Amino acid sequence: MAVDVVMPQMGESIFEGTVTKWLRKPGESVRRDEPLFEISTDKVDAEIPAPATGVLKEIKVPAGQTVQVNTVVAILDSADGASAPAPAAQAAPAPAPAPAPAAVAPAPAPAVVAAPPAPTRAPAPAPAPVAAAPAAAAGADVRSSPLVRRLAQEHGVNLAAVPASGEGGRVSKRDLLQYIESKPAAAAAAPASAAAPAPAPAYAAAPAPAPVPQVYAPGSVRVEPMSIMRQRIAEHMVMSKHTSPHVYSVFAVDASAIAQIRDREKARFESTTGQKLTFMPFFLQAIVQTLRQFPALNSSMQEKSIVYKNDINLGIAVALDWGLIVPVIKHAEEKNFLGLQRGVNDLAERARSKKLLPDEVQDGTFSISNYGIYGGLFGMPVINQPQVAILGIGGIHKTPVVINDAIAIRSIVYLTLSFDHRVVDGATADQALAFLRKQIEEWNYPIL
Repeated sequence: MAVDVVMPQMGESIFEGTVTKWLRKPGESVRRDEPLFEISTDKVDAEIPAPATGVLKEIKVPAGQTVQVNTVVAILDSADGASAPAPAAQAAPAPAPAPAPAAVAPAPAPAVVAAPPAPTRAPAPAPAPVAAAPAAAAGADVRSSPLVRRLAQEHGVNLAAVPASGEGGRVSKRDLLQYIESKPAAAAAAPASAAAPAPAPAYAAAPAPAPVPQVYAPGSVRVEPMSIMRQRIAEHMVMSKHTSPHVYSVFAVDASAIAQIRDREKARFESTTGQKLTFMPFFLQAIVQTLRQFPALNSSMQEKSIVYKNDINLGIAVALDWGLIVPVIKHAEEKNFLGLQRGVNDLAERARSKKLLPDEVQDGTFSISNYGIYGGLFGMPVINQPQVAILGIGGIHKTPVVINDAIAIRSIVYLTLSFDHRVVDGATADQALAFLRKQIEEWNYPIL
């Protein structure tokens, strides 16, 4: 019997995915739960298992194509009678006609219209209907994901004005980004035509020229398209820089105490627990204590309010061969030293083998970037939105320092705190780093 293979919904806020690689070719057999293809979403890259045992009959969505969730991407000719759940049937009622931008905006709203295309004070011009289009409240009636709504709010975009191509009239992230890219040109053309009555056509006919691709000598370069993950990283980094005013503080910390403990206990720790002892759980446990003391660092900004998080969910940046991902240790405040070490090892291993679930890269409240494993002294990491701070951990290096007017060799690490100045003041950031430094330099927590 034929079994539909569908694009899975990898989390509540994920509505589309990109097929990045097929692991079987048409005509090849596959067993139930064996990896069949790989996908990339806004949240995570993952291997998707076959829903049944059989032969791959047809691939409907080739690698590199992005489709809505529940879209049939392939057909399996199943030998066993076990048919896979067909969530595609759930998608059938959804296809409402794609709404015209002007027709989807019935609700009134506060005057948040960003850059109306025609003068709002002059009653004569015809663009008055466009100015009447609601801004913030209308967006509440538009189907979209939380990520899309947040991006729209940050860019001052009325979602009701964005042409929707998603399932059931849903505005996808791609729809919004395309609208934002086209918005500056339209906004620039409208004031020009309104301000210059006669020479306007000549002025409006000279928009900023599109950048001309640079021409290289044959054989001098290799051009590769960005992967889906790299595109998502680029979008997220630009969005973070546009959203948060980044400020940085750097502290030099004497890590000699934890370095000595690790050297002394790593053999016993591994034989007792089966886990390799790294420096990361030392920092994580100290960070948990710091976030308890300074809850502003464990918060987010929502319109004109600050949301303080009760849970401490630590995101750990993991470098992959194909990009970067930030899996999250949930409820880190409830874990002891061993639990933190196990959590780090488990998430890092499954991130590299594409076994992470979408829930494991969501809901982080504070992030850590450990570039010290490559020997770097310190860096300036970008805040992982919607968080308000991220800690960068440099390499631990033997360094001559002055202690009581004498030169001594100590294990020094540089810690960088990048913080959102809308929420966190410099004094709070420095106090938090000073507290964190004390936890590390005067380490007194058990590791077993």
